[in-house]
Amino acid sequence: MIGKIFKTILNTILGILIFIGILVVFSFLKIPGNYKIFTVQSGSMEPAIHTGSLIFVKPLEGYKKGDIVTRTTKDGKATVTHRIIEEAEEKGEVYFKTKGDANDGGDTEKVFAKEIIGKSFLVVPLLGYPVNYAKTPVGLVLIIIIPAVVIIYDEAQKIKAEILKKIDYRKRMKKREETLNNKNEEKNEETQEKI
Repeated sequence: MIGKIFKTILNTILGILIFIGILVVFSFLKIPGNYKIFTVQSGSMEPAIHTGSLIFVKPLEGYKKGDIVTRTTKDGKATVTHRIIEEAEEKGEVYFKTKGDANDGGDTEKVFAKEIIGKSFLVVPLLGYPVNYAKTPVGLVLIIIIPAVVIIYDEAQKIKAEILKKIDYRKRMKKREETLNNKNEEKNEETQEKI
C-alpha cells in the first residue's frame, strides 16, 4: 500500500518535472505555428496577467486596440507584454502606443508592428516561476538529472525483476527436469531388476 502511494507521488512529481522541462525546451525553440512562450517578470499587467505567469503568444497579421502583445525592447535584449491603447501612423507606417494595465501612464516608446512578437492568447498563472527556475544552471540540472535518475532506477528495477523471474523459472525447470530424470532412472532400474 505504502509502495503504491510512494510510486504515485513519485510519478506525479516526475510528470510535473517532465512537463516543466518540455516548457523550458519550447521556450527556447520555435513551436510549430510560430507560438512562443514567455514568463511575466513584473506586475505591470496586473490584474489581467500576474507576475510569474506563463504566457503563450502567437504572431498575427494585424493588431488592434485592446490586444495584449509581447514585443522586443528597442535594444532587443528583453521583451515587454503590454496592452495596445492606441494605433497611429507615421510616414505611412503603423505604430502602436502600449501601456501596462497597472501602470499610471502609457509607454513612451512607439511600437512598430515589426517589433511585436505576437498577441497573448493563453495565460497560465504561476507556471512561469518553475520554468524560469529551470532555465538557471541549477534548475536545468535538476530538471534533467532528477527525472533521469528516477527513470533509470525504475527501469533497472523492472529489468532486475524480469531477470529474477527468468532465473527462478530456469531453476524450477531444472529441478523439474532433474525430478523427471530421477523418476526415469528409478523406472529403468526397476525394469533392469525385473529382467
